[in-house]
Amino acid sequence: MSLLNQLFSRGVFSTRCKTCLNLAISRMKLLQNKRDVQLKQMRKEISQFLQAGQEPIARIRVEHIIREQNIWAAYEILELFCEFVLARVPIIESQKECPSELREAIASIIFAAPRCSDIPDLLHIKNLFTTKYGKEFVTAISELRPDSGVNRTIIEKLSVSAPSGEIKLKVLTDIAEEYNLAWDSSNTAAEFRKNHEDLLGGAKQVGVGAALSHAPSKNNSNNLSASNTEQSIKSTHDKQQYEQLEASIPSNNNSWLNTKEIEQSHKNNDVQFNDTKTETIFQSSDILEKARAAIASANRATAAARAAASLAHSDFGSLKLEGESS
Repeated sequence: MSLLNQLFSRGVFSTRCKTCLNLAISRMKLLQNKRDVQLKQMRKEISQFLQAGQEPIARIRVEHIIREQNIWAAYEILELFCEFVLARVPIIESQKECPSELREAIASIIFAAPRCSDIPDLLHIKNLFTTKYGKEFVTAISELRPDSGVNRTIIEKLSVSAPSGEIKLKVLTDIAEEYNLAWDSSNTAAEFRKNHEDLLGGAKQVGVGAALSHAPSKNNSNNLSASNTEQSIKSTHDKQQYEQLEASIPSNNNSWLNTKEIEQSHKNNDVQFNDTKTETIFQSSDILEKARAAIASANRATAAARAAASLAHSDFGSLKLEGESS
């Protein structure tokens, strides 16, 4: 026998389980009283929003009230289960397997332990049952496998899913009746129904749109395949006609036709080359004429400058001779 089994045989399991159960029961009672005060305050605030006509805010705040009420109800059930297990601890200690009459209570405590962070004692109780019954037993309960034995109300109250519109409307109506408010719930009821219908309509419209988007693509693919088939048939038919025509014409005629085509292409190339050459010649002649005119103008300017210089020199020489003679 292992050391762990010896500890359990000496009553360690019984002592620790009773201690944790007592602490969990006491903590749940305190939290229930605290939540009771908070719920009364939140319900009063909701009534003030309804009275002031601020229904959108009330519709949002009511979800928090419903969540707190669910936790409060779950704690109430878990407290009863803890008291029931606490009274049967000697039976649990004496038997190796989980007693069938305690299956629901133990499974509900194990399932709620990680979902009730305000009560860490439940996690200690879960660990004790894991040690006694094995990990497979606890895993089956945590995953809600068939015949896990978890209480249905505990599963619903600790669910994280959003409340339905009917539940929210019922809570708002109860708050209005509690504070004697003449509140017309038709707008809120229509709003809850509208949200639900819009979600369904949107999904349907998306589905129809997707179907329409797929339908044209299918038709286009059919049209493309048909056109491709027609083009392939047409090309095959043209190819056959060309082969028949080529077979009916003698080889000399074919060579004659090819020679004519080659000569015609050469003529066209020669004409294009001659046109380009002529255009180049015209451009060159214009440039040469302009250059010649510029040279002639420069020569004339040079000759005029030389004549002016010789005239000035002759005048200066005559003046010098006159001065010497005098």
